[in-house]
Amino acid sequence: MTSSPLILENATLILPDRLLEDGAVVLEGGRIAAVGLRSEVLRPTDARVIDAGGSYLAPGFVDIHVHGGAGADFMDGTPAAVRTALACHARHGTTTIYPTTTTGSRTQIRAMLDACVEVRDAWQPAEGARIAGVHFYGPYFAEGKVGCHSKSGRRDPDPVEYRECFDLGIIRVATCAAELPGADEFYREAARRGCFITCGHSNSNWAEMALAYEAGMRHVDHFWCVMSSVASLRERFGVPMQAGMEQFVLAHPEMSTEVIADGCHLSPELLHFAYLMKGSKRLCLVTDSSRAVDMPPGDYRFGPSGDGEWFRSNGRVGYDRELGEQKLASSVAGMDRMIRQMFADSRATLSDVIRMASLTPAERTGIAGDVGSLEVGKRGDVVQLSGELTVERVIISGQEITT
Repeated sequence: MTSSPLILENATLILPDRLLEDGAVVLEGGRIAAVGLRSEVLRPTDARVIDAGGSYLAPGFVDIHVHGGAGADFMDGTPAAVRTALACHARHGTTTIYPTTTTGSRTQIRAMLDACVEVRDAWQPAEGARIAGVHFYGPYFAEGKVGCHSKSGRRDPDPVEYRECFDLGIIRVATCAAELPGADEFYREAARRGCFITCGHSNSNWAEMALAYEAGMRHVDHFWCVMSSVASLRERFGVPMQAGMEQFVLAHPEMSTEVIADGCHLSPELLHFAYLMKGSKRLCLVTDSSRAVDMPPGDYRFGPSGDGEWFRSNGRVGYDRELGEQKLASSVAGMDRMIRQMFADSRATLSDVIRMASLTPAERTGIAGDVGSLEVGKRGDVVQLSGELTVERVIISGQEITT
């Protein structure tokens, strides 16, 4: 990917470990050519210069758990729906994305994967966020932990199905509930394929998590949401009460997790606790967002447009139409809102908050050599943020986009 040289200057750079005032970033050939003080960076003579006016410059955000936006769900299974969602999330600063499956039929999941392959292979920066891979999330959920996903599309791991899906070469994150029959084989196959392996929508206990860990699992999806707890495990096993996913994640330094920091799923105390316990190198921000992002309040389908489960959006969060806001159904916000909320609620530094939305998910999924921070040689993905952390400008591979 080539583009004319571009200099963004008069900005506070958000680096992984600090803020750098009066900084500049030079983009050339679609990559970052220089980062540093404005007075010290080498400046191509033919470069276009953008005065950032004192705003922040952050690396493009990396979302590893995201279902859709702007009226489209990736599970709609069409290139048009995929492109609509990519453009939506780019408006919120996400430049690298892992479209995420829900529960669904084999045909629906295969259509989603095929559409993502088609869009990835023909992608141009103007289309929005770049697909780094698919997060194979549904359908291997525990029966009692399906959440807002379609229950009819839930099933136990099927080696024939998942091997055919892995053969497409686009799956890079793979989720399965640890207690399901065949979970161990799924994890080991995903590890052989080079996937980042996660446990989610699970009621697994410590022993089941330990077996999953041995098979390569290193991450738990959306902490505290549809996951095992001491109370849920007592219902399953009786007494003595048992430890589950939360305790296992907190006890193992190599385990990472993620939070939906939209201000609706988790309280400020839980966001701060997650940051204190796991730190910015093992905690990711994700949107887990639905097709209701950037859409008016109303009723929407989660997953495929034809038969996905209905939910209601009030403009701030999705929730069950009948049970109300006591049963949430995914988020309806982009990554910029997660960043603002996490910064307000967790008392993490701004560098750490941005790291959790960029470098940490990039490291966990193995793409940090290419994206995730403002470093020379990485892709020219830059987000300009106001002092209030709203998105002012998005640049992907050195090209400013207007989606």
